[in-house]
Amino acid sequence: MFNRFIYSLFFFTSLATFSQSNWQKFTSLSSPKKTWVILHPFKAEKALLISSEAKQVADSIKNSPLLDGDASGGQVDAFRHAFWMARLRQEIGESAARSLGKAHEKENYQTYKKRKLEDGVVPDEISTLMDLFNNDVGLSLTRKGSKTSTQGLIYRVINAIHQGKLKIIKKDAKGQFLTCEGAVISNESLAGKWKNNKCLIDSNPK
Repeated sequence: MFNRFIYSLFFFTSLATFSQSNWQKFTSLSSPKKTWVILHPFKAEKALLISSEAKQVADSIKNSPLLDGDASGGQVDAFRHAFWMARLRQEIGESAARSLGKAHEKENYQTYKKRKLEDGVVPDEISTLMDLFNNDVGLSLTRKGSKTSTQGLIYRVINAIHQGKLKIIKKDAKGQFLTCEGAVISNESLAGKWKNNKCLIDSNPK
């Protein structure tokens, strides 16, 4: 869900000038992102850089043995959101970071309403709850102006995941979604539904 998000943030970085071209690009953005950039126009460039960084780091983690390799509801997904928020808080502060995370999730709901795929999956309520929870954990891992290195934050988030402090969506070994009782959820029953019976669990399942 980050690719389109990062792409649209590209336009935020030059909105301070509000040229005719930039204004046209701005008006094409989702309403949550428009609201965010209007309220935080001078933090957009840092947000863009950090969002790109978070995606790159998560992509690297996905290909390592440090987490489960699951970027859609799994530990890598949880990592991406928590690391993103931690880095944002370091650079632009807690309030701006939190509101940007909420704007992203509001856009995901609009994506669901339009039935558009994000990372190959239509967003749903449980993934939004997961993201918001993990955003909050990420925000708690640092402070604005903290000198903690990027590498230090990476391992701080990974440790939190291994300690079960974040949330992931319950799946079986084949990657099929499960209810909290462990029953397999068919893809057909999930199609087109914002609310479903997927299950959030701690990030260190046994």
